[in-house]
Amino acid sequence: MTLKLLSYNIRFGGRGREAELAAVIRQIAPDLVVFQEAIDPRVIKGLADATGLPFWAARPAHSIGYISRIEIAHHEWHYPRGAKHSFLEIVPAGTQARIFGLHLSAIFSKWSERRRAREIRALLQGIAHHQEGFHLLAGDFNALAPGELLDTRRMPRWIRALVWLSGRDIARETIQVMLDAGYLDCYRLLHPTEQRYTFPTWDAHLRLDYFFVPARYADRLNGCEIIDEFAAADASDHFPLLAQVDIG
Repeated sequence: MTLKLLSYNIRFGGRGREAELAAVIRQIAPDLVVFQEAIDPRVIKGLADATGLPFWAARPAHSIGYISRIEIAHHEWHYPRGAKHSFLEIVPAGTQARIFGLHLSAIFSKWSERRRAREIRALLQGIAHHQEGFHLLAGDFNALAPGELLDTRRMPRWIRALVWLSGRDIARETIQVMLDAGYLDCYRLLHPTEQRYTFPTWDAHLRLDYFFVPARYADRLNGCEIIDEFAAADASDHFPLLAQVDIG
């Protein structure tokens, strides 16, 4: 079974931008959307109705939610110690595959990067018993990958100040943790030199949104693209990320 999976940070719950978000999702026609900042269940239900993806889940003040065209056998929020947000485990019906949606702490500094690294280590420890089977991590990591270019001149002044205080660059520990744990950055795997970004939509220069799969399942990845067309620039401050993957 090939799953068309979308990861989408909808900013502040998506309130007031439901029509724009629904238009983007309908154009992409995914099977499953994993949201970040999905803090208002009424918005998520409305998006499910507007896009014809009837299965959905969200909780007030919880960042991660989903809508789906395919039936979901099980979903559960998990709470790693020390994490700002819970993460969401999603199991599509008829498969053993697991999708883990996450949203790590924001703010660019060496101190917040240490927190993100702790959060991702806690998440990986929490899902260790699933790591032999196929699974995928999706979401807004709020982190830069090693080797990614960073133009601080395009950042707001207050963020530039944090970067300067942190040593004039952004630490890359969080994504390195994923790579060291044997996961592949899906977008970079398929686009090793392409410079495209997910944030912010009005002047995209940061890639903060990722899919990761264990390296042994690389052959199940059929595509991974940043969707920076349609009405995406008006719908949120993040462009959505789309993957096509064989989940068995």
